[in-house]
Amino acid sequence: MPIVTVQDFTGVYAEQPFIQGLRESAATDKNIHWFDCTQVDGTDCYCDDEAQAILLQQIESVGNDSFGIHFFDNGNYHYMSKLWTDQVQEPFDLVVFDHHPDMQPPRFEGILSCGGWIKEVLDHNKFVQNVIVIGVADHLVEEIREDLSQANSAEILNRVTFIRESELNSFGKDPSASPLWASLRMTLPCHISIDKDALSTAEAATNWDQGSLTYDQLAETLQILAQNRKILGIDICGERARDIGFEDTATADALNNALNEKLFRLLTGLHGIQ
Repeated sequence: MPIVTVQDFTGVYAEQPFIQGLRESAATDKNIHWFDCTQVDGTDCYCDDEAQAILLQQIESVGNDSFGIHFFDNGNYHYMSKLWTDQVQEPFDLVVFDHHPDMQPPRFEGILSCGGWIKEVLDHNKFVQNVIVIGVADHLVEEIREDLSQANSAEILNRVTFIRESELNSFGKDPSASPLWASLRMTLPCHISIDKDALSTAEAATNWDQGSLTYDQLAETLQILAQNRKILGIDICGERARDIGFEDTATADALNNALNEKLFRLLTGLHGIQ
């Protein structure tokens, strides 16, 4: 059983029976940790220093001695992957599933954001070797190249591989046939971060525009990674935002609940996860 951590920022997990089951188990199972973050100020999209201190205390209380699965609400909190990867103390690759590059130069120096956390990892984490971002919208790849160039930060892209959304669609039933996927078969340990907005709207309901990745493509990619690498940890975000309405919120919550449970079952059963 992996170490499981849930950091609930908005209360959205209240509508997901699977995650609520984890919450109930946390009372007696030392491998499951539940943190109510709804009263932590300074966290929505941007994470200020005081909030970071609180969140890091939570992470440190869990420890990082073994593989863990981390759930942390919707995509506005994807910067939590930066805080989790800060705990890694060995060379590793970061593999991210996201419809957005999350590498924007900061508007406010020193403020961690959901839109720029990967750049923060590349700039400041001495252990990260390469970053692979899977499912990014094609036009956003070109935009981030231009933004980083204007900010004199284009050199960090030398350590980034983008597998664009259009390239996903061309894989068919054998995505591993693409030469781009050779990067997934390298043997360096990796940390995996999944924002469910990379998935199609048939698979997940999120608060950001979504891509076209299928669950089967995601599962196959995770299996490829686990066959070749030590997995250090896996993050999962991309819930719906509670203040953004869906025509049928019950259906949206049921979709996300089912996906979270499928991912959990897959990840706990993958060979190669240590």
